Amino acid sequence: MVLVLVMSPKKASIEFVFQYFNIDYSKGIHSKPYIFIIGLLMAQYTLSGYDASAHMTEETKSSDKNGPYGIISAVAISVVVGWAYLLGVTFAVTDISHVLDSNNDAHGYAIAQIFYDAFKTRYDSGTGGIICLGVVAVSLFFCGFCSVTSNSRMAYAFSRDGAMPFSDIWHRVNSWEVPINAVWLSAFIAFMMALTSLGSAVAFQAMVSIATVALYIAYAIPILLRVTLSCKAFKPGPFHLGCFSIFIGWVAVLWVATITVFFSVPVEYPIRIESLNYTPIAVGVVLVLVIGSWLSNARFWFRGPVANVEGHSLA
Repeated sequence: MVLVLVMSPKKASIEFVFQYFNIDYSKGIHSKPYIFIIGLLMAQYTLSGYDASAHMTEETKSSDKNGPYGIISAVAISVVVGWAYLLGVTFAVTDISHVLDSNNDAHGYAIAQIFYDAFKTRYDSGTGGIICLGVVAVSLFFCGFCSVTSNSRMAYAFSRDGAMPFSDIWHRVNSWEVPINAVWLSAFIAFMMALTSLGSAVAFQAMVSIATVALYIAYAIPILLRVTLSCKAFKPGPFHLGCFSIFIGWVAVLWVATITVFFSVPVEYPIRIESLNYTPIAVGVVLVLVIGSWLSNARFWFRGPVANVEGHSLA
């Protein structure tokens, strides 16, 4: 992003970057607080996924300390690098209407057009911008790779505890101690979900709309239990927040509750089937299925995580 900013012969002013609030392309929404609220979705999405360190702790040395350090490091790096990236993008934009125009070289894909314009204007060729966009594509590939790795470890842990259909298959590991069947399962599900975008953008949007909110709800549930039911009985590990644990826990729970409401509101008016925010529907369906499965079946046989370390009870 620094390269794109340096290559841009024209740069936006500090006033434009830090003071200008654009509502010309707000999809029928004219309230600045409303736009700001739904704009938080991308920031929350960017900061999600740091739980990957927790899912990999069984393969991490000194995981009781390095796991939390990995989570904190992931958040800190995302904040710093993300802030620098946003500054580079916004300083490189001098004409919003051109960047968002569906008839431009990138067909309205703003980031690609910014990269392309930076090199096109200076060298009369957008090849450098395409290469920079390739770097972004590679980073997205590694992001997907990380997601599959994290998902496979969750599938392995759930199946080890007998909480998944055909658990005996998914918790098997190969000679390198890798849950290879769970890896292929995660990759196959991700591939099939991506295929829906070729046939129905609405169906694909319905699936991905749940991603950020569902992740944060999953993060908040154990925190809520920690600050309520286990407030006094909880035994902290080597890494803990000390006297600030309860306060920070409640802040986290309340924040997740707030963004869950924010991210369930419509993001475009008038509301149509193509632009409907499917988040509350998707979250509701998942909650009904999970709670219904627990009440009707799982609560009669599931006894919690299976300990794989002698002398320790995880249930």
